[in-house]
Amino acid sequence: MAGTRYSISVDDGQIRERLNTLIQQGTDLTPAFQDIGEMLLISHSERWDKQVSPEGEPWQALSPDYKARKKRSADLILVLNRHLGRELNYNASAHSFEFGTPYEYGAIHHFGGTPEMRPQNAAIPARPWLGVSDDDKTEIFDILGYLFLEQ
Repeated sequence: MAGTRYSISVDDGQIRERLNTLIQQGTDLTPAFQDIGEMLLISHSERWDKQVSPEGEPWQALSPDYKARKKRSADLILVLNRHLGRELNYNASAHSFEFGTPYEYGAIHHFGGTPEMRPQNAAIPARPWLGVSDDDKTEIFDILGYLFLEQ
């Protein structure tokens, strides 16, 4: 995945230990990771429609200058051709999971950027859009919990 991706780590020692045990036993985690990927696609789509961060915070408004110049989707933030929010994807394998966008510019919109980073010489404010909400984490742990019950 060449663009931007988000990673989370499991801080809960018991869950991490159980996942490591499952991996060492040769358990194929692909089905669980696919379920997590599909859930994250839905979650991100819903947040994109609301134009909020994973924490539920609204994205910073467009500058009046840019809004006046913007021809398409003038009232929508981070939306011009609708590529960034609609082309999220994931890679699920037996022992790993990645989620993100193939577009490199996803990072500057997520983290923000300084004027020298852009030809237009204007700063881009951070508008966190990629990530996992508390509700997402709960659902991820629920999905992984089924693996723990099956073993």
